[in-house]
Amino acid sequence: MHFLERQTLEAITAGQLLPAQESTLVLAVSGGPDSVGLLHVMAALRGKLGLDPVAVYVNHGLRPNEVQNEQRLVADLAQSLALRYISVSIDVRTFARQEKMSLEHAARDLRYEALREVASGFESAPIAVAHTADDQAEEILIRLIRGGGRKALSGMRRRNKDIIRPFLSIRKSDILQYLQEKKAAFCHDSSNSDMRFLRNRVRHRLLPYLEENFDSGIRGALCKTADTLAEDEALLDEMSERCLADVVVGAMSRTHEMSQQLVLDRRKLAAAPAALQRRVVEKLLWQIGGRAAYTHIVRIIAAAKSGRAGTEHHLSRGLRLGVQKQYLELQFPRGKGPWRGRLYSE
Repeated sequence: MHFLERQTLEAITAGQLLPAQESTLVLAVSGGPDSVGLLHVMAALRGKLGLDPVAVYVNHGLRPNEVQNEQRLVADLAQSLALRYISVSIDVRTFARQEKMSLEHAARDLRYEALREVASGFESAPIAVAHTADDQAEEILIRLIRGGGRKALSGMRRRNKDIIRPFLSIRKSDILQYLQEKKAAFCHDSSNSDMRFLRNRVRHRLLPYLEENFDSGIRGALCKTADTLAEDEALLDEMSERCLADVVVGAMSRTHEMSQQLVLDRRKLAAAPAALQRRVVEKLLWQIGGRAAYTHIVRIIAAAKSGRAGTEHHLSRGLRLGVQKQYLELQFPRGKGPWRGRLYSE
């Protein structure tokens, strides 16, 4: 067994990345070196893991001149390895314009949505993506630049619900060597050289600069930091769940087309440690379907501590925070959309 295959097998078994008695694994294969490497490795390990991998190519509609070659390569590889192959298309530009988000963000969201749609046809099979240790180092720097907290700086997880990352501890150079030894072909994504994207500037400019001028082992150091923070975050997340259960008094529905309403105990939220307050409020915002923006989190915590009863805060897309003497009410009074009016009468 090749070193890379053995290392991947150890990562999957030691990390319990695959659910017990799982038979199908959806592989996200773009045609690039990392995903092609994952395709070859998982094909080699299918007997030991008892898996039936399915190669899935997602056409983002952004590089029409390259898609045909990528699709053909992935389809031919899947056939040569006796694997099933599926191709799906998504419209990233339209989605990004409608949701007012970057192409990078839109592509990621739609890609995972498409992969999950495929997985649903295989009894919600797990999805394997080819993120490497190099990708993890880049991600940590990107999140640091954007001002992420401990949770963000803990990086990507080896397993996050239905997504697994068997290559997350493996360097890209090891994958390239593996492909060279196998004489395996792969494609080059031209968008990976587009310096308009922050990730590419981090990959091609910032990380090489840090390696040359500060520490040649910066990638490994960033990954170790992420692993340490991930362990801390797991404990904090468990504590946050207990705190959330204590803070939420109840969830209810009311008249005139109100969506779910969360009622929070002001005293208990204000008394919780600051680190737990932020996590609890973030979870609540996601739970009710809002945006977990930092400014919104801060406003809710401030309202719990010193908000005046009878006041309210407009958060985003129709989400309101109502302040009462003992409680906070978090709700979409008229659904997800802007509206005028007050929660409480004068």
